[in-house]
Amino acid sequence: MQDDPQKREIVNRRHFSFRLNLFFFITFFLFSVLIVRLAILQFVEGPTLREEENRISSTEVLIPPIRGNIYDSSGERIAYSTSTQSLYYTIEPGSKVADSEAMAKRLLKVFEELGDPKQALTLDKIIKNMDLKYKQNIVSVPRRIKSGLTNDEIAYFLENRDQYKGIDILEESIRHYDQNTIAVQLVGYLKKFKGVSNNIDYYRDKDKRDVMPDARLRYLQQEDVGFDGLERLYQEELRGKNGLKTYPINSAGRIVGLPEITKPEKGNNLYLTINRNVQLKTEKAITDQLHYLQTTYTKDRQPNAKIGFAVAMEVNTGKVIAMASMPDYDPNIWEGGSIGTEDYEKIGNMLPNGTISTVNGPYKTDKELNKHPSSILPPGSTLKPLSVLIGLNEKLFSTTDRWYDSGAFYYGKEGVHRRRIGNARGHSYGSLDPALAIAKSSNPWMAKMIGNALYERDRNKGVELWDSYMKQFGLGVLTGSGLPNESKGVIDYFHEMEVASSQSALIFASFGQQAKYTTLQLAQYTAMLANHGKRMKPQFVNEIRDAEGNVVKKFEPEVLNTIDIPEAYWKEIETGMAQVNVESFKDAPYKVLRKTGTSEQTVAGGVKKDNAVFIAYAPAEKPVVAVAVIVPEGGFGGIGAAPIARKIFDAYDEEIGLHGTPKKSANTGNAAKE
Repeated sequence: MQDDPQKREIVNRRHFSFRLNLFFFITFFLFSVLIVRLAILQFVEGPTLREEENRISSTEVLIPPIRGNIYDSSGERIAYSTSTQSLYYTIEPGSKVADSEAMAKRLLKVFEELGDPKQALTLDKIIKNMDLKYKQNIVSVPRRIKSGLTNDEIAYFLENRDQYKGIDILEESIRHYDQNTIAVQLVGYLKKFKGVSNNIDYYRDKDKRDVMPDARLRYLQQEDVGFDGLERLYQEELRGKNGLKTYPINSAGRIVGLPEITKPEKGNNLYLTINRNVQLKTEKAITDQLHYLQTTYTKDRQPNAKIGFAVAMEVNTGKVIAMASMPDYDPNIWEGGSIGTEDYEKIGNMLPNGTISTVNGPYKTDKELNKHPSSILPPGSTLKPLSVLIGLNEKLFSTTDRWYDSGAFYYGKEGVHRRRIGNARGHSYGSLDPALAIAKSSNPWMAKMIGNALYERDRNKGVELWDSYMKQFGLGVLTGSGLPNESKGVIDYFHEMEVASSQSALIFASFGQQAKYTTLQLAQYTAMLANHGKRMKPQFVNEIRDAEGNVVKKFEPEVLNTIDIPEAYWKEIETGMAQVNVESFKDAPYKVLRKTGTSEQTVAGGVKKDNAVFIAYAPAEKPVVAVAVIVPEGGFGGIGAAPIARKIFDAYDEEIGLHGTPKKSANTGNAAKE
């Protein structure tokens, strides 16, 4: 059967028409996709692509910010930064020590010819800065050889870079601290970001583009950052913002034009509550007292009294006027962000702030450390005003109740469990009311009338009640200061309840022997006694100002918690504190309410150590400032610690004025009249 040509023609035309329509449809679809894609590129992805184009066609060089300054309350600099050009040296892989030493000699010659004589370095210093034995850094870390390069030095090294392998010039900010070492543990110090970014969560990832998209906020590897104290607490305020040098580059990555420069922003400045002169006199008072205790030939001699701590805090504002942890050190040793092993061994024991954390003194081995108390101590008899307040507030006795102190109080069953609580030096004080019990510092009275009475009434719940009072007065909890590494103290009365009894826990706690606290905690507690129940947040900064001097933030007094106790009870403890016999204050021209403490502490080998503790506030009629002093192994509080407190009150009166007018101003006025 033959095909019909006409039918075949019709079929071919149909197939051609279908293929033609399909071609036009596919063409239309592809053009539609292309138009949509172009629209997306222009309107959706355009900004991102333009940013990427700019990034590819330019390169950014970060300029480190200049850190803000730290001033005392009178506006005198404690810490400040300067922008400088520094010479760094990176040890080349495979290089020999002899090669580096030869480089050091060549560098010395350049420094002598082109450098500032005031910035002169010796050959030994250059070699030490090179850290050829890797005491400070690993091999890949650049070593700072010299800061404060002159323009001639900079020009020379830039022109002769190929002759000095491993040499680089970096613009950086150098931190300087007052040579008088003012409150150094409070102020803190700086370390390189590269060295702390993996150890401190706060700094983790702050240099990464996806986490910190704003280049001006990214951290530089060689940048110095706050590692401790206020330098760390106010890192963001002090740091400022990076500067930028944006260089245009070609497709080969070569710079093809002048940079566009965005200047770095200087960080904000801190104005502290610390008074420079009161602080320096506090530090000297501790140092002098430690020297006296170690060297005197009287019965006061305490050869192991090698560390001391003091805090002066305003009663109604929480402002810390002085905070001293002695011995201290020169923080300028951290210039460059790291120190060598030899230098660290000299100052390592002095780095922590002993008023808020553990400091053990100048002892190197664990065996030695265990033989001596740390800076966190039992409060001893300085807790007795609070013990009496608790007893009165819990209606365990009244202000007129008396108990006869025969020199001892016994508790427990007859025989092996019978225990005796006695007074220092075996004293018996006779009939005592609450105020006299404080004045005489009667351990048996506290044990009988407070510790044992609370146990007989509440049993185990008595320990929980005691703990509640302690925490309301800031003991066993953080003070709210915000300082890094602050300790809550150590609570022992719950452990004593578990291993012995709630009776012994409460009895020993009643005269300050069942917990250990920091000096700042004791100062906060003392201020609370003075203001009748307001726990003030410790304040270290009055205000923050920007680089132009504009106030960015002011700090107001902050009450953390209050406790409501009848006024008559406060008056009772004040009556007792006014009668505490302290030789150092007998001739004071102002009235002081005070309490001495001698906290016993058993160390390795079962040896008992006496720690000197002292608290006080003044003036008695209208308290302004509270002081707490701790001298581990300082003996009796009235001898080992009270003389330090007297000098602090005198310094406050002289510089600020216990009655509203600085005594030095009044003396100047009187001299002028004469």
